Amino acid sequence: MMKPLNCFGSVCRIIRCGVVVVMMFAGFTLSGIQAAKADPFLDELVEFTGGVFYLEQKVPAVIIGVVRNGEMSVRGFGERAGKDSKAPDGDTVIRIGSITKAFTGEVLAHLAAGNIVQLTQPLTRTWPELAVNTKADVGHIRLVDLVTHSAGLPREVSRMPGAEKDPIAAQDFINWLKKEPLLFKPGKSVHYSNFGFDLLGLSLSKAANKPFPALIKHHITDPLNMKDTTFVLSGEQRERLMQGHDFDGSALPDVTPDSAPKAAGGLYSTPNDLLRWMQWHLDRFGQNAAEARLLDHSLYLMRDGLATVSGLDESGHMDAMGLGWVALMPKGDRPFILQKAGGLQGTFSYIAFAPTRGVAVFIAINKFDFAAAAAMAGVANDLIATLAPR
Repeated sequence: MMKPLNCFGSVCRIIRCGVVVVMMFAGFTLSGIQAAKADPFLDELVEFTGGVFYLEQKVPAVIIGVVRNGEMSVRGFGERAGKDSKAPDGDTVIRIGSITKAFTGEVLAHLAAGNIVQLTQPLTRTWPELAVNTKADVGHIRLVDLVTHSAGLPREVSRMPGAEKDPIAAQDFINWLKKEPLLFKPGKSVHYSNFGFDLLGLSLSKAANKPFPALIKHHITDPLNMKDTTFVLSGEQRERLMQGHDFDGSALPDVTPDSAPKAAGGLYSTPNDLLRWMQWHLDRFGQNAAEARLLDHSLYLMRDGLATVSGLDESGHMDAMGLGWVALMPKGDRPFILQKAGGLQGTFSYIAFAPTRGVAVFIAINKFDFAAAAAMAGVANDLIATLAPR
């Protein structure tokens, strides 16, 4: 996998290969750019960083957005939806995949702040049927174990042979927990688990007596006017969708799962919506849902002392876990960062912010390319270090 991209070194390599960077920038950065309210210096850094990354990775499209001290800048490069289409912009709809997990963690924070749930309450409090004829370790799974990937669950729920195309239902989770052993004792290790987050979403839904999408809408998207962050697209939103591509470059259809669980990776959003969300996260001393924000930014599981860590280091070395957020401790010029990556239907995306420094970055590409995805996270983390050096 590629090392994190150094933009200035990249320009030198491009020039050595005979590419005149300035001329190419003039050709692809002016179409499809979202008009943004930001100081010229921020605009220039975002455009330069995104442009060099696009040149190096050769993916069909890149979208990058930054918010710093309340000011936003968004830049798009390439073709959003196939040949001769415009570049993506701030209103481009993107499948954000597992970034949905950070929304799920925030819902948990809001419900905990409202005394509807407790972070350390056992899963069996909302699923009493799991306390009957099940293994003892299942009774030790807490909500905080689910949200930190430390519940001992596999990445995906096992399916019966021939049932792979059937929608996943709550009963599938119950059946697995009753029949299969946990991978490890809850809290002892970390293993990335979509299963665990979908189980968490169902648990929060049962505790609040609302469908999970309604919880996202009530606690996050409605208060922040995030009108394009949704589990189901309208016809107009679908017209703005960024086309995903497979590993071989072929276009992938946008397939919306019809299964009940959505908490692990079901959301669509736009750069403008996500940066609006980041503005709330960066409002450290604001009174709007202040307790939920404090809970959401806290760390609950340190890497030190864990038996094993699996699946959490792809976008930076995981030092601790928050409520779905992966924490990176300060290193060199880089400040403390909370981040989350996602990948679904031919799109990789990454969001990161420095909660004490007023800076957040979102970046996405529309091709399954693991090397580009690793470089993408490196670019975002380095850009935060540039904008908010220690």
